Amino acid sequence: MQQQLTCNQVISLLSYYIENKLNKQLSKDIEYHLRICPNCNRKFKKMTNLMNNFSDVAKKISEDSNINKDEILNDKRYIEFKTKLSAYIDNELDDDESLRMKKYTISNPIARKDLENIYAYKKLINASFSKTKNEIKNDYSRNILNDIYSMNTNHKLEPFYLLMILFTIIISITLLGVAHFFPL
Repeated sequence: MQQQLTCNQVISLLSYYIENKLNKQLSKDIEYHLRICPNCNRKFKKMTNLMNNFSDVAKKISEDSNINKDEILNDKRYIEFKTKLSAYIDNELDDDESLRMKKYTISNPIARKDLENIYAYKKLINASFSKTKNEIKNDYSRNILNDIYSMNTNHKLEPFYLLMILFTIIISITLLGVAHFFPL
C-alpha cells in the first residue's frame, strides 16, 4: 500500500530522491506522489533538467576565455544576482526566480565563484555545528522521515495515561460506593 505523502514532504525530500539516497519504499511513495501531483512533478522535472543540462553548459562556459571581469562586476544582472544571493542560498526565492539565479550562475564564472565561496563558507559553518547537531532534535528532514516511518506503527497509550485512566475508574467506583451507602 502506498503512503500518501504531502507536497511539503515530497519537496523537502526531492533532492534526496534525485540523488537516490532514500530507501526503496520511500522512493516508491515519492514516485507515486509525483505521478498524481502535477505541481511536485513540475518541480521535479525542473530540478532534473537543470542537473542534466549543467554539465553541458559548464563545458561551453569553460571554452569561452574572453571574459572581462570589470564588465561582469558592473553588469546590472550581476548586481541583481548579488542582492538576491542570500535569499537564494536560504531557499527564500520562488521557483522561477531560483531557476533564473541558477541559470545566471551557470553562465557567469564570477557569479559561480561567488556562489562556490558562499557554499564553502556555509560548509565550514555546518561542519562546526555538526558536533552539536545530534543533541538538537530539530532536523527538519529527519523529523519528516521519522513521521513517515511512524505512520505505519500502532499507536499505544503511554503507561502514564493508562495509570491515570485506572486511577480515575477506581476513584469513580469508590465515590459511587460511598454515595450508595450514605445517600444524601
